[in-house]
Amino acid sequence: MGSTITFQRPDGRPVAGYLAEPASPGPGVVVIQEWWGLNDQIRGVAERLALAGYTALVPDLYRGKSTIAAEEAHHLMTNLDFGDAASQDVRGAVQALKARGCAKVGVTGFCMGGALTVLALTMAPEADAGVVWYGYPPLEFVDAGKIQSPVLAHWATQDAAFAIDGVDALEARLRDAGVAYTGHRYLAHHAFANDTAQGPGRIAVTQYDAAWAQVAWDRTLRFFGRHLG
Repeated sequence: MGSTITFQRPDGRPVAGYLAEPASPGPGVVVIQEWWGLNDQIRGVAERLALAGYTALVPDLYRGKSTIAAEEAHHLMTNLDFGDAASQDVRGAVQALKARGCAKVGVTGFCMGGALTVLALTMAPEADAGVVWYGYPPLEFVDAGKIQSPVLAHWATQDAAFAIDGVDALEARLRDAGVAYTGHRYLAHHAFANDTAQGPGRIAVTQYDAAWAQVAWDRTLRFFGRHLG
């Protein structure tokens, strides 16, 4: 089981986060939450990475708040300053893992966290790799030329939350900037890797797919293994 820690943002302000540590020291991964907040499901992602040998840190972007209701999640996400979250909370988490002895640190995020992963890779030069799960920000905010690390992405072709034509546009921008990018597309719906994506309070566009989730996780761990060690 992990624990709650406090780390510093680049501007010196403290942030809480959930830390899951492996049995022996290894590389680091910053995990960025979905719009639901820092909940048990995203803690489970951190623990899964810890079992695979990574020190995983989830910054608490909502400052202690989480929800299972889509309406409240939308409210929380709308009130989040994405630029501040990416350049301060996420970058601070990357720096904190490096300060803890992780020689290399990756960033990964899901849904809203996928969008923030893209942004963070443009704002956190310390990041060594990034894995995006079915989420992207408005393209006008993506300065792809600033992405120096390799990027892997998982997209759902039936995603009603993040349209696949937006993926086409993002991928073109990454290619034009010379980013070391690999994208995979799955015949699946939004949040296909979240095993709590269906149920009370959830939105109709989400649907868990265990088979595709396993494929995507296998690819993710191979990618991190190659680029983080």
